[in-house]
Amino acid sequence: MEELQEALKEKGLITSSLPEKGRCLFTTREFSPGEVIISENPYVCVPNKNKESPQSKCEWCFSSTSLKKCSACHVVWYCSSKCQRSDWKLHSVECNILSKVDKGRLKSLTPSIRLMVKLCMRRKLENEKIFPTFATENYKHVEALVSHMSDVDEEQLLLYAQMANLVNLILQWPDSQINIKEITEFFSKLACNAHTICDGELRPLGTGLYPVISIINHSCLPNSVLVFEGRQAVVRAMQNIQKGTEVLISYVDIAGSTLTRQKALKEQYYFSCVCSRCVKLGQSDDIKESAILEGYKCKDSKCDGFLLRGDGALLLTLGYIHFDLIFKFFCSSEVISLALSYLIADNKGFICQQCGLLRDKEEIAKITKEVKSISEKASMSLSCGRILEPVYLDKFICSYLIKSLKVMPILVREGSP
Repeated sequence: MEELQEALKEKGLITSSLPEKGRCLFTTREFSPGEVIISENPYVCVPNKNKESPQSKCEWCFSSTSLKKCSACHVVWYCSSKCQRSDWKLHSVECNILSKVDKGRLKSLTPSIRLMVKLCMRRKLENEKIFPTFATENYKHVEALVSHMSDVDEEQLLLYAQMANLVNLILQWPDSQINIKEITEFFSKLACNAHTICDGELRPLGTGLYPVISIINHSCLPNSVLVFEGRQAVVRAMQNIQKGTEVLISYVDIAGSTLTRQKALKEQYYFSCVCSRCVKLGQSDDIKESAILEGYKCKDSKCDGFLLRGDGALLLTLGYIHFDLIFKFFCSSEVISLALSYLIADNKGFICQQCGLLRDKEEIAKITKEVKSISEKASMSLSCGRILEPVYLDKFICSYLIKSLKVMPILVREGSP
């Protein structure tokens, strides 16, 4: 890892280790807002096909235009001979493997499986000195990634093992060159460390593994942001970052409430965030922030009260469902009223924490659906190149929101009831 430290030193960075976090990335100089802190090409990557982006994509640049399928394996697409040449060193090996795979088995070739196949191939090529290694690009950095195997449940471990067996069947390598147990662990590493590669409009294009950038830890108050310029991952400073400061990005949507963020982090990355924002969980400021992010205003225009989504299960998780615990953990009558409204809202609807007015779930859901429909029409019109109609729709949305503010979510979020 000394080579990595030297390479990072030239960029004004250094890795360190903290007991409560593990590896961290720190600055050794000051960074200005917008400045590139670090950039990295993917160690391995694959294009994705999903509901948001169902079309085939170029294996190298993720373009969806002028595509031609590889004539040998009939799996991989390229938009140009330039992209094909750029990817050939790795794909020439993969192509030979995929050409021998049974057509029925090719249907099981998901992006995750292909990513693992590519990872195994690149390691083999590096060991055989066919694929070059660099200070910031070599298999040692993949090995150093955390897998959280001890935190993964048995059902997920079984799935990883089945996927590892499929990789083994695809590669058809001797037992001396492949380790099923190791591949199973690497699937767990991918789940925690792989990144979704997005375009400028945050539409998912592919999945990539960036081992050095994966060193960067999470915060719900990040000082940096991860963006993608083509297939390259770029971390830029969001504010002035002083020398000796840890570089932090967000792994989840920071527009969610503390409970929402903590749930996502625990399920995907197996840790609980203790940043300055998360330690306020349950406090008055956190309740108000959650109301702005995921809450509903009272139906009464004269009332300034609010309520959050009626999810009694969350309160059960936190242990606030019992009144003695409510009084033990909270002194504020405002918070107690909110907790009580949660209990009622879970069955009957949504109760204002200030005036006690009941808001029916179905009515809120109807309004949310209407506004979402209008927003989608505006978005569709913009994407189709029509200019006048979106202007009208934007005005309509604004007037509708002003009229409906007292009965609808403060911020309409996908998945809201």
